[in-house]
Amino acid sequence: MTKPDILQVGPYPEWDQVPLEESFTLHRYFEAGDPDAYLNSVGERIRGIATRGELGASRAMIEACPNLEVVSVYGVGFDAVDLEACKDHGIRVTNTPDVLTNDVADLGIAMMLAQSRGMVGAETWVRDGSWQAKGLYPLKRRVWGRKAGVLGLGRIGFEVAKRLAGFDLDIAYSDISEKDYGQDWTFIADPVELAEHADFLFVTLAASTQTRQIVNRQVIDAVGPDGMIINISRASNIDEAALLDALESKRLGAAALDVFEGEPALNPRFLELDNVLLQPHHASGTIETRKAMGRLVRDNLSAHFAGRDLLTPVL
Repeated sequence: MTKPDILQVGPYPEWDQVPLEESFTLHRYFEAGDPDAYLNSVGERIRGIATRGELGASRAMIEACPNLEVVSVYGVGFDAVDLEACKDHGIRVTNTPDVLTNDVADLGIAMMLAQSRGMVGAETWVRDGSWQAKGLYPLKRRVWGRKAGVLGLGRIGFEVAKRLAGFDLDIAYSDISEKDYGQDWTFIADPVELAEHADFLFVTLAASTQTRQIVNRQVIDAVGPDGMIINISRASNIDEAALLDALESKRLGAAALDVFEGEPALNPRFLELDNVLLQPHHASGTIETRKAMGRLVRDNLSAHFAGRDLLTPVL
């Protein structure tokens, strides 16, 4: 039986690559010296695209594959996939939600703790001899008993809020509407009012045209010089220039970020700041979760080509 032809947009770990190659004929777009010429040569054969959340699939890529049926995204975010192009051409889209939810929430909490208590700098203080030479590490800020705001109470935001409850924080959230599963927490519809409430503002909403730069200068200033913004969603949800200005001027106390515009080539201004914790977009970066994500990418592709219901459809 002929294996379906799949355009592989980016590399995967060997534990995903091998089973993908067993089930599908892969065309490695990411290895092409001339991507446009490569698409012209293989596009007619492509029935599926396997991509990653940050790589997505553009309209040009989609339309270069006239027999394309499905795009399977490795990641929960699908904002880099041109959904309008997929709708125009009747193409199905899947992602990998749920399997990464808890790991992303874990990292968000870890980032809050590490930045609030200065754990990265404190380790350096021990390693470089400063503890012995200079004495005690400078005092930092507590976490427990303060106020938290969760911007977006979806799967990840809900798990973040559950974890925050263990620190006896006063928790509020914003979303399109009040959630029946958020009854233990305060609903604040306006992001600025949520930011005014929060010592720790967690950005956990899905990225879309509606949420682009929803964390703008007004929201950032509302968090204030004693507050912290933690972003484990998408860089586009924050006005990065306004964030940098606020961090540099100390109008915002601190930030902990796992995502950046243009990553991995992030704005060098971040590297000069001592009030931001920088992470390499690895909130889902555990062996267990990455294996589960890869399996779900394959299972969605297999389900589609077998005529079964998609496991996690976006479109």
